[in-house]
Amino acid sequence: MKEEIKSKNITWHRSEVTRVDRENLNGHQAAVLWFTGLSGSGKSSLALEVEKTLYERGCRTYILDGDNIRHGLNKDLGFSPEDREENIRRIGEVAKLIMEAGVIAVTAFISPYRADRDRARAIAEEGRFFEIYLDCPLEVCERRDPKGLYKKARAGQIPEFTGISAPYEAPLHPELVIPTGEESLEQSTNRVLALLEEREIIPRE
Repeated sequence: MKEEIKSKNITWHRSEVTRVDRENLNGHQAAVLWFTGLSGSGKSSLALEVEKTLYERGCRTYILDGDNIRHGLNKDLGFSPEDREENIRRIGEVAKLIMEAGVIAVTAFISPYRADRDRARAIAEEGRFFEIYLDCPLEVCERRDPKGLYKKARAGQIPEFTGISAPYEAPLHPELVIPTGEESLEQSTNRVLALLEEREIIPRE
């Protein structure tokens, strides 16, 4: 889809309260945590656990989850390549707004196309976008199949299903790779928190 602004005679209005002001008030930096991986790889579970742990540590966060967003903001989109691209484009813009509010945006989307994730990264400030790849083998995701989607996809009931009849392009240089087929939710959560501490997004305990 072309990235063009169709509205004319519009002006960007900047707030007198900056993101740095909000970060100082919050006591931590703002960022975008972009969890990506196949359906069933554990994105929503890990995102929820990371958000809960950050909240318990006094951090301001907000989750953007794939299914939730498709109930509202993106309910007009399907799963064609073009709609997937637009889905992620919108999410990237919303995540940026959340980050500009001084908050840690936590996203959980399959986001199968590398170019779409790269565009989301490009609109965030350098050093504030963390691509976190949940590297879980397809056979493990199928075995879990929490929503029964793989079974339907194998039966031909769901067209263009990522990993079966549509591609997933794994990240080339993610900030973090988590083997969710091998380690516990607690271990994975601790790895994300350690990354945020190392990059000075959140203070060390």
